[in-house]
Amino acid sequence: MLNLFSRNKQLLDEEIINWIFDSYDWAFKQFDPSVFFEETELVLPTNQYFPGEQNSINGMANLIFEQVKQHAGMTHWPTKLLNVTESEHQPVNPATLSVKGQLRGKQAQASFELGSSVEALSEDTKPTETKPAVTKATSTKTTSIKNNAFDESEYSTDLNLVMSAGHASEPNTGNNSINFSFHPQQLNSPEGLIAHFAQGLAQHLVSAAENPPPGGKEYLPVATELMGIFMGFGVIFANSAVVPRQGGCGGCGGGQSPVRQVVLNQDEATYALALFCCLKGIEKKQVVKHLKKHLRGLFKLALKDCERRLKQESRLSLSFAS
Repeated sequence: MLNLFSRNKQLLDEEIINWIFDSYDWAFKQFDPSVFFEETELVLPTNQYFPGEQNSINGMANLIFEQVKQHAGMTHWPTKLLNVTESEHQPVNPATLSVKGQLRGKQAQASFELGSSVEALSEDTKPTETKPAVTKATSTKTTSIKNNAFDESEYSTDLNLVMSAGHASEPNTGNNSINFSFHPQQLNSPEGLIAHFAQGLAQHLVSAAENPPPGGKEYLPVATELMGIFMGFGVIFANSAVVPRQGGCGGCGGGQSPVRQVVLNQDEATYALALFCCLKGIEKKQVVKHLKKHLRGLFKLALKDCERRLKQESRLSLSFAS
């Protein structure tokens, strides 16, 4: 007799799950694991994590970008944020970037040597379609506007973009900077914009690793997104993987996010988020209210699956407290 209701369903292809686990293991080996366990937070789409007001589009974008850098532990990186609608030319990045010191951390210090300029790392709505600067790390140790992108009846968020009278903060205007860019329309989707910025920062971190991610160079784009989740932006990546059509629910009738390049689909991003929460000991109740409704069930199942695998397998065993 067929027992259709009690059989176990595979959440994702086993190959994908294995890659996610292997990628976390790779990240621990390439980047200081103490930063992950002692400093990295689960970044939520709320004004607690993204406070402040600005009186201009550029000021608001730069405020968010600097906050993303802070949560990523990359405030010491020399960056410059550009509005693509204000420049006739692509922003130009250095041909090489050598990092001596710590790549991440609240107290991280490093020296950055930027080579001659070449084709830019385009951080527009499709940031992974252009070539990044080659990065080498010699050491990884040493009037009020409310955003309408969030449906508060679907999931909990209080992230509002507020522009007010006052002086806008200015981005780094130095020449020796890694250039990132944004389009003003991206501000209509705060989570998408945050993920977009985190993706760009993660791209440089992945490039700075001594060894390529599991799967090799072909997996660099997906490893970049995984790294963004590893840095604490998993809820935001999962929520912004699909943007619903007007009047849609997000689980049906949605399409790929127009504000950032999506590599991991929403299910894969949610699973990677679950692994992050298991490793960090974050309870599901802290997460589910900030996830879109159609992702909550998957997240709970993924948590159980990750806990089972971490207890049964040797991968990441040093990181997981059973």
